[in-house]
Amino acid sequence: MKSVSKMLIVIAVLLSTTTYAQITKAEIVATGLTCSMCSNAINKQLKKLPEVDKVAVDLETNTFTVYFKNNTKATPKILKDRIEDAGFSVGSMIITLENNQTGKSYIFVSDKKSNRFKVLDKGYVLKKELKKYKDLYTKIATYDTDNETDFHLKAL
Repeated sequence: MKSVSKMLIVIAVLLSTTTYAQITKAEIVATGLTCSMCSNAINKQLKKLPEVDKVAVDLETNTFTVYFKNNTKATPKILKDRIEDAGFSVGSMIITLENNQTGKSYIFVSDKKSNRFKVLDKGYVLKKELKKYKDLYTKIATYDTDNETDFHLKAL
């Protein structure tokens, strides 16, 4: 009986560490846009996601603010993939996490308390910025890898 209860505790711990934090909002600056049709293509791709509640677009700054439905498991990768599917790139991405929860896929590179974070990984920042971050975060073993399931976040 003791071994069964120990096994249940181990399973509960393992399950609790694999949850994702709830992203409530993402602010994405897209690069490569030349006209309003470009922004429309990205807007359509983002709205196709079942996790998305609404998308607001600022044509002056090429910023797409994505609001998510409650209790979704959206990740920065699905947003990046949609923008790339439309033929563009992410210049920067800032996400807002609900209740500052942590998930297995988020690695925090700063200890500042916040619920807004900039994603620092390849594909989420400009190349020039990525080089700077690689120099800054050399001690974080996971940073300079192409693992698309780990997201390095800097509190804003």
